[in-house]
Amino acid sequence: MTDRPQHIAIYGKGGIGKSTTTSNLAAALADAGRRVIQIGCDPKSDSTSTLRGGTYLPTVLDATRDGGRIQLSDVSRVGFGGVLCIEAGGPVPGVGCAGRGINAAIELLRELRLFEEFKPDVVLYDVLGDVVCGGFAVPIREGLTDRVYVVSSADFMAIYAANNLFRAIAKYAPSGGARLGGIIANSISQPYARSLIDDFAETTGTRAVQYVPRSTTVAQAELCGQTVIEASPRSPQADVYRQLASKVLADTTAVIPRPLAVNDLRAWARKWGNVLLESEQGIVAAKAAGI
Repeated sequence: MTDRPQHIAIYGKGGIGKSTTTSNLAAALADAGRRVIQIGCDPKSDSTSTLRGGTYLPTVLDATRDGGRIQLSDVSRVGFGGVLCIEAGGPVPGVGCAGRGINAAIELLRELRLFEEFKPDVVLYDVLGDVVCGGFAVPIREGLTDRVYVVSSADFMAIYAANNLFRAIAKYAPSGGARLGGIIANSISQPYARSLIDDFAETTGTRAVQYVPRSTTVAQAELCGQTVIEASPRSPQADVYRQLASKVLADTTAVIPRPLAVNDLRAWARKWGNVLLESEQGIVAAKAAGI
């Protein structure tokens, strides 16, 4: 084990596959012999469920509302491969700010001496990235993490959310906040997707660290309440997550990205929209000509 664990935050817009990616990364790291903690920082509190057969666990914030003395065992469970699973949780629906709850949860975990007790090699924070404000920015703003990775597909709204995250990193990194490790390109299925994400990465001064194809293996594993590493350990998709784990472990690159202004992002997206339109028209024309 290293003297100090790597603290890594995984961000991404809702529904982009952020928790799927984080859990499979945790499972791949554990499968490689690393001691891993995964802390779900999404108010849905479902980040770690596929590491524990699809079951859910009491959240840190729920435990604090009970008013009693809290022990680490009250808010954590050991999942696949020995991954220690924790969910920060959120406020009572309709009351309070979900993001601010992350700050309270992290402070309590520090008081419980989580890292000293478990002695992890890697700590993963699974954080909602649609809006980077308040508590959602804690892993970036407070220097809690060594690096941040953003999960994005080639869809515009995922790129838009990633660009917003880059703005937060660019604001806080110069004063000690976390820097960006790169983009994890998820659900890559269309031929243009990889080129689009590579272009966005180059335009914003970062890079894509891994390309994760869309696969029914992921859907099948999640329906069974498992990660791909557990459900289909010999599948090509499992190898993709193992490659990601190896890259993250060996990674020392972290940069301050150059986010695009809103109008510049729109111009960039329009350029790619025209590229795809021209490509589609070319295919249609070729089929009409019998080519």
